Amino acid sequence: MLKTLVVYYSFEGNTRYIAEAIAKELGADIQELKPVKDLKSKGFGKYVWGGRQVMTKKEPVLQPLEKRPEDYDVIFIGTPVWVYTFAPALRSFFVKYPMKRKKVALFICHGGGPKDAMAKFEAQVGECTVIGKLDLMNVLDEEPEQKKKAALEWARKCVDAA
Repeated sequence: MLKTLVVYYSFEGNTRYIAEAIAKELGADIQELKPVKDLKSKGFGKYVWGGRQVMTKKEPVLQPLEKRPEDYDVIFIGTPVWVYTFAPALRSFFVKYPMKRKKVALFICHGGGPKDAMAKFEAQVGECTVIGKLDLMNVLDEEPEQKKKAALEWARKCVDAA
């Protein structure tokens, strides 16, 4: 049996909702990425401060991980989309924990057009085999149970493909 980990960063709860559902469904371990100093703003300011972090390629310092990604065979990685790319916490994760020869499944959550966010996200996993990609829009705002069901179906297919 392949050892599976779900790694994610969530700002408003959409990515957390999907990550927790996948981990529960698969019996996988779960690891939330938590910056030591995260954005506090939930209004318009989040776009200003979050966008600034993306544009300056900020790598926020992460709190220590409880799980060691190198110990897993399959890693699901989830992120919200910020300025058409993955969140800065994921940039920090990829720098500190380079992905090599793993099987990864990538999922993004967003509230609008992601443009090429998934391609940028996929480019970060380098020498890994991508076994699945999932793009979810307005997870908690529009039919969350239906989106969760689709994510679980996708996750099972990814594990079968691994």
